[in-house]
Amino acid sequence: MDTPETKLFEAAAKGNINSLQKLLKDDPLILDRVVVNCFSETPLHVAALLGHTDFVKEIIKAKPEFTTSAKGHIDVVEALLSVETRTCLARDKNGLTPVHLAALKGRFEVMKMLLREKPEAARVTTYRGENILHLCVKQYQMEPLKLLVTTVGDPAFVNSKDVDGNTVLHLAVADKQVETINFLLTVEALEVNAMNLNGMTPLDVLIKSRRDVRDSEIEEFLKNAGVTQTNSNSNSNPSINNRWNKLFEQQDDWLEKKKSALMIVASLIATMAFQVGVNPPNGVWQDDKFVDSLGNLVRDYHHAGLSVMAHKHPEVYPIFCIVNTTGFIASLSIILLLMSGIPIRRRFFMWMLMVITWIAITAIGLTYSISLTAVTPTGKWEPIFLVLGFIIFLWLGIMAVFMVGHTIRLVVRMVKKWRRRRMISISDSSEVPVNNVGV
Repeated sequence: MDTPETKLFEAAAKGNINSLQKLLKDDPLILDRVVVNCFSETPLHVAALLGHTDFVKEIIKAKPEFTTSAKGHIDVVEALLSVETRTCLARDKNGLTPVHLAALKGRFEVMKMLLREKPEAARVTTYRGENILHLCVKQYQMEPLKLLVTTVGDPAFVNSKDVDGNTVLHLAVADKQVETINFLLTVEALEVNAMNLNGMTPLDVLIKSRRDVRDSEIEEFLKNAGVTQTNSNSNSNPSINNRWNKLFEQQDDWLEKKKSALMIVASLIATMAFQVGVNPPNGVWQDDKFVDSLGNLVRDYHHAGLSVMAHKHPEVYPIFCIVNTTGFIASLSIILLLMSGIPIRRRFFMWMLMVITWIAITAIGLTYSISLTAVTPTGKWEPIFLVLGFIIFLWLGIMAVFMVGHTIRLVVRMVKKWRRRRMISISDSSEVPVNNVGV
């Protein structure tokens, strides 16, 4: 009985696309098993050698990385390229082209052949903005790296940055690749002081990374090549940078750890605001009064259950109601946000939650201040008013500073995120879709 793999090879030999599609539908992993089982040739190789162009295009459409699975058979690669040279630009599900895969797997001759057919394939970037040089450094592929730098080697190619703004030198320094660093520093076209999106040069990356026995050697190489720091003070005490980084990480985790405490605070504020709203300072009238003891109509009449403060302090009571209601609604909003399942670790939602919390706390403080004016006898609250005025002014100033600072921080992070997405979109626009190239 024929196995599915046997049927696949028979389809490749005949160029039967319908049979291929049926086999892929019945078993989507059949092509992966062919590679894992270490067949000397794949169905793609068979179809290419027999000249079944449409079959080759269909199988590469399903699995583009097959282009580099020749296992050293240069004649098979030549056959594939004779069918369609634009397969060099086709991407797999990870955004990698055959040239990328050949470099990562150390297929030196295959990579040279692919670049000879399509030199522009070396400039295609992944979805993270990485070109083939970034991938070579990440996978410690020195020979492909040297070949690419010496053959292509123009400044735009060598100094290409990923979505984080890192050049190949940034990556090599971060991984402490001494040999790679020494080679890159000999490349004249390389900008050794290029900065990533965090404003860090390769020397900054070295200083802020984990300490290693190779650090002093690498630092000497970088400084001899003219690599500088963006902040001269950071070299004097690297531990300060680490403490600041830990501080920012703790701030990021603060909301998650204090979520239950914040819920309790918001509930208390809501309870206080509700209580003050239904039972304002001075209480409520306990009786109806329309006439005096002589039966004459009075000007200051009132109804039972209405606020005494509204009657005695009509100019302050509307402000009191507005401020207290603001605090009540803000505290309810905090509870709603914390219980709604919104990803509060997102910067925007954290900023929004922080602003609402400040509003609720400020509102309850103002409610307290206004309440004091209602319960303090006339003529005795001037000193209290001066102190409260100063405290309120200072509080609002502190809130304004925090608001501006955190807003600027949020805007900077959003701009960085937008720049990363823009780089990814630019990378996507340079992609040659498999369907369009007939692969």
